[in-house]
Amino acid sequence: MLTLLSFGNTLALAAADPFKNARQVFKETYARATTVVTDEKDDSEALRSYPLYPYLQAARIKRALGEATNELGPADQRAETFVTYYEREPVGRDLRGTWLASLAQRKQWQPFLQHYRDEWAGDSLRCHSFTARIATGQTQDLELDIARQWLTPSRLPDCEQAFEWMRARNSLTPALIEQRVRRALDNNNPSFAKEIAVSLPPDRAAPLLRWAALLENPQKQIDALIASSSLEIEPKAQLAGWTRLARVDRDGALRRYESFVRARGLTAETASPYALALALALSWDRRPEALTYFKRVAPGDFDDSAREWYARAALWAGDWKLVSNIIAAMPDEQRSLARWRYWAARATEKNGDRKIARQLYESVLPDDNFYSIMSSARLDRPVAPHQQQLPLDQSEVERIEQLPPMVRARELLLVDMQSQAASEWRFGFAQLAEPARSQAIHLAARWGWYDQAIATASQQRVFYDYQLLYPQPYDAEVLSAAKLTGLKPQLIYSVMRQESLYRPDALSSAGARGLLQMLPETARRTARKWNRPRPSPTDLFNPVINVPLGAANLRSLVDRFSGQTLVALAGYNAGPNAAARWLPSESLDPDIWVENIPYNETRNYVQRILWHNVVFSWLKTGEPQKVDAWLARIAPLGEAAAMLGAKEDGT
Repeated sequence: MLTLLSFGNTLALAAADPFKNARQVFKETYARATTVVTDEKDDSEALRSYPLYPYLQAARIKRALGEATNELGPADQRAETFVTYYEREPVGRDLRGTWLASLAQRKQWQPFLQHYRDEWAGDSLRCHSFTARIATGQTQDLELDIARQWLTPSRLPDCEQAFEWMRARNSLTPALIEQRVRRALDNNNPSFAKEIAVSLPPDRAAPLLRWAALLENPQKQIDALIASSSLEIEPKAQLAGWTRLARVDRDGALRRYESFVRARGLTAETASPYALALALALSWDRRPEALTYFKRVAPGDFDDSAREWYARAALWAGDWKLVSNIIAAMPDEQRSLARWRYWAARATEKNGDRKIARQLYESVLPDDNFYSIMSSARLDRPVAPHQQQLPLDQSEVERIEQLPPMVRARELLLVDMQSQAASEWRFGFAQLAEPARSQAIHLAARWGWYDQAIATASQQRVFYDYQLLYPQPYDAEVLSAAKLTGLKPQLIYSVMRQESLYRPDALSSAGARGLLQMLPETARRTARKWNRPRPSPTDLFNPVINVPLGAANLRSLVDRFSGQTLVALAGYNAGPNAAARWLPSESLDPDIWVENIPYNETRNYVQRILWHNVVFSWLKTGEPQKVDAWLARIAPLGEAAAMLGAKEDGT
């Protein structure tokens, strides 16, 4: 029986564990090595033979480099020997970066250049390499290299010395400066653009500064353009300012559109991009005026995204003939997507051709996603995922498992060094022949490294082995949470899979933690409401604490939105206030509501969780799943509450 790996937990291995004792010694020794300077003289032979011993050596060298003086010393000699020996392995690349940063800080430019590798360098080390070449007189082609880096549209503090060298040589030409300003403006970074633009001649800087002003204060600047039809402005800057106004002030843009078009002398053709910018902004708010402005857009100004939002606006308005026309005008590749085949079916059905609609629904069923669920519901059929088992080659998996990078990857997982484990996995995976790569999915799953198994499967385009890719490793925690909240375990697992890919140590850029990605404040508030102990931020990495709190939060959202689970899921991802803003003014088909969620991330999130829920339910029962319940209309809160009450009363 295969044993699952849970990060941070000690595993009993199915086979004998030759590294058990050395692993524990490594963890303790490594922890000391990262905080104080330690020596290897007392290391046991077992520790020296342990596959992760190079990581301990690297940690000691890093600590020694932190104590290094400005002069080269023993730590540098150790670093040089190490990175030369482990030239291409992840542990060597990582130490190289630390050592190079230390050499740069100490202005030891000769050894820096000797060991610098541009293909592995980020912006900071690349900038230091310029300084090193200047200091050592190795300036052949340097101007060209710095010029390429100069065009980065964000601040590069480590490059300032190189940029000053260029200025001293008059190599930062007005053309180069203007290019960087324009890139910063294109990246909506007007404050940085203005900092750079001041070094341009006034006449060259003026149009760029007007562009920056349009981005920073679009209402004032658009009003100035309306008031003075002779005021010169670059067309690209004018459109950028108008687009910014439309996004931050829909009503303001609506009020100004006609006068803006007249004042700037725009024709129907030249006004088209401005109409599109306004139409898109209005469609994200599901405003009825969106269609008016979409209809003013020239066909050539539509890209794939704009066509999608035009179709969504038509869906929200219930204009099914327009929906059909928009989809028919899409390029073949876009029109063939499951999303638009489904909506073509809906429009065809609404327009009276049920036979063709049925054929279109049928065509969506094999896609195994939100739209196949909706198609099945429209056809009044249960859904069974199209399981395609990935064959297991046991001997090949065992061979891959014994490869040195994979041995190190597994050991790194067992000692809670997740990022290093991922680096070793990528290093080892890159060395596999193509036929062996799909077997690595089985290996990661065997280890319980579910996020890596799923990511590798996606890379290998293995999507339909649901028994392999939909594990259920936290049954005790999920069942406890289900009992607490009344939510089905399959829904809790669906949220877990989408939120964290089963990683209890997951940490988002916003600070959400653990399996169900709880923000500390949300977790504390939920704990108070549900009479649970107050969790610390660290507690949220514990599945026993995280899963019940996450489920309780979702249950609270389901209750807040009167039993409308789709809205609750949107609120779990984007926040309840956003989900409340997105509620319709009158009841609406759920597929239309989901399609018009303005945040792409949240729309995809809700759709994927719905599919995950079908898969987990199918795995539990082995039976096709009825999905007609997902056709319940989305309603305003008052109406939804009344509908829920009537349902509970049996009326």
